[in-house]
This record gives sequence, C-alpha cells and structure tokens, in this order.
Amino acid sequence: MDWVVEPLSQAFMMRALICGAVVGGLCAAIGVFVVQRGMSFIGDGLAHAAFGGIALGLLLDIETANATWVALPFTVAIALGIGWGLRTGRLHGDVATGVFFSVSFALGVLFIGLRPPERAVVNVESILFGSILAVGETDLWVVTGVAAAAALVLALTWSRLAYATFDPELAQLSGVPVAALDYMLLALTAVVIVVSVKTVGIVLVSSFIVIPAAAAGLLARRLLGMTAVAVGIGVGGSFVGLLGSYHLDVASGATIILTLGATFFLALLVRR
Repeated sequence: MDWVVEPLSQAFMMRALICGAVVGGLCAAIGVFVVQRGMSFIGDGLAHAAFGGIALGLLLDIETANATWVALPFTVAIALGIGWGLRTGRLHGDVATGVFFSVSFALGVLFIGLRPPERAVVNVESILFGSILAVGETDLWVVTGVAAAAALVLALTWSRLAYATFDPELAQLSGVPVAALDYMLLALTAVVIVVSVKTVGIVLVSSFIVIPAAAAGLLARRLLGMTAVAVGIGVGGSFVGLLGSYHLDVASGATIILTLGATFFLALLVRR
C-alpha cells in the first residue's frame, strides 16, 4: 500500500494522476472512432500540427504555457483541411495527413528560428515530450473542462457517429449528416490533442489515442464495450505508468506509453 499511498501524499502527483486519468480516458474514447475509421495516423499528424501552432504563439511573444491557445485554432484548421482533402477525394488519408503535418511541423521550426535572439530561450524538449508532473491547477481545470465538453459532444452524437463510422453510405442515405460528423470528429480530436500536449508532449500524445483503442479492439466486439475497455486501459495505464515513473525516477510520459504498449501486447496474446 505504501507504493500507492506515498505518491498520493504529494500535491503535484495528485494533479498529475487526475490529469493523466482525464486525458487517458478522453483520448481513448475518441481513439475508438479514429481507429475504427482507419485513421490512426491522424493523431500523429495533428500532434505535429500542434507544434506549428505553439511555435506561432511563441513567435508572437506569448508564453509557452499560453501558446496552446494559439495552437488550438491552428490545429483545428489543419484538421479541417485534412478533412476537406479527404471529402473531396483529392488526397488519400495518409497523403493528406502526411502533407499537412510535415508542412505544419516545418513551419513550427521556422517560427522558432524567427524569434528575436533577445527573447528567452525556448525549451523545445518540454514541448516535444511534455511534463505531466508540472501540471498546475489552472492546467488541470482547463483539461477537465475540455474533457467534460468533449464527453458531452460524444454523448449527444454517439449513435449517429457510430452509424457513420461503420456504414457511411447507408448512414448518408438515412439522412445522417456524415460530412458534418467527420469534420466534428477531426476538430474534436485536434482540440483534445492540443490540451493533452502538456501531459506527454507532441511526440507521444498520439499514442494515447491509438494504443488503448487498438487494445480494446482486440478484446471487445461491440462499440460500447470497446469504448469502455479503451477508457479503462487509458485511465489505468496512466495511473500505473505515473506511479511506476515516480518510484523508478524516470520520464513519466514515456513510462505511461510503455505501460499502454504492454497492455496492447497482452491483449494481443489474449486475442490469439
């Protein structure tokens, strides 16, 4: 019990555990729809696009902690651009995502290089790899608020989104606004990724979306059950990974992702 109780006595660990659970559960729930649509690469693409938005905020002399508010509309715009390319049929999924995220990431590098030399040096490593242990009360409230709003949107559109995911042609004929739901899912994914960057960083945030959903797809057959399992894996993996990183004194974000990865391989063995 001391292995669990000791970290809980630290205020920064409590904030990190709550934030990790919220982000892990939310990303997993959205990831189920992303993975089932064969769009796993989109999470990685939007994470790299968020780097371009954060760098733009830094170029505008906005502090790193507040640069995510610039990254939010920037990343949503990239997500809608990818959706437009897919809907018009001009670009295939991987091509659209690859082009947009490559350009966005290159813009981020350019924006950081254009900052005047007299400004404070940017800690690029913290942007790329995150720092969930440094999450403050304001960050926690923002993450929780976004999670509540995203969960509400998913609940209100659940049945139609599921219908459009598994049979978009029939859903279109039935009067379901498939195009609007596609854009909504992309925009929602972009928002969740931007607010989650603080936890595990740009490089690893897409793993929060893909790995729990992929593992749940091996263990459950129905969408509702798959979502419940994915959320459980996301929340549990964040909790165990954070406690493990605390006691081993290693990087928290990487430990969380490795814990989720171990869960996926275990699910793969169970499935076989």
